[in-house]
Amino acid sequence: MSKLYIVPTPIGNLEDITLRSIRTLKETELIFAEDTRVTKKLLSHLDIQKPVHPFHAHNEHKSLNSAIDKIKANSHTVLVSDAGTPGISDPGFLLIRECITKGIDIECLPGPAAVIPAIVGSGFPCDRFVFEGFLPHKKGRQTRLLAIAEEVRTTVLYESPHRLVKCLGQIEEFMGKDRQICVARELTKLYEEFRRGSASEVKAYYEAHPPKGEIVIIIEGVQTKKVKNEKTV
Repeated sequence: MSKLYIVPTPIGNLEDITLRSIRTLKETELIFAEDTRVTKKLLSHLDIQKPVHPFHAHNEHKSLNSAIDKIKANSHTVLVSDAGTPGISDPGFLLIRECITKGIDIECLPGPAAVIPAIVGSGFPCDRFVFEGFLPHKKGRQTRLLAIAEEVRTTVLYESPHRLVKCLGQIEEFMGKDRQICVARELTKLYEEFRRGSASEVKAYYEAHPPKGEIVIIIEGVQTKKVKNEKTV
């Protein structure tokens, strides 16, 4: 019986891959990858040789049916993204949904995702949080920012380094210069960085120090007004 395994891969440090993920990659017959070059580097590091086919944001609609056919032709197929868990702001959702529709078993392995170490390391409450992924670049962006401005839970965003300063400026504009935020950069890598402070402070820092690498922005929830205790009679 055919099965698709969802295998998270390290977001930076290759030591973060699990033993179960390594075993699954060794046992599979076929791997679908966001970028075959990135995945082949990981497989080479693990001394694994397997056929790797592309499945990414630019071809997932066109190649969906052929991908399903390949999965049906094998008993053991793996889906990976370049880093982290497929489907979390990465390609994979369409394939997973179609497999479920076609009655193909899905097994999702636990593993790395930048959102979790970012929010825990921010120091903001993480018992409840909102994950927004990447905000729309144009249409709908302002609407999302206005909604986040009123959100009482911690909010987590992904952003590209060349858009970070602009995004921080919009956070300052819509949420106030004193809104507390944290930028987590290059998680698990050699130059991992957590930059905490007000929106204006963090923006000023990255204006002076243009960032590189993967970026996660964590925004503290809006502080609810304290309700005055009513006098008892």
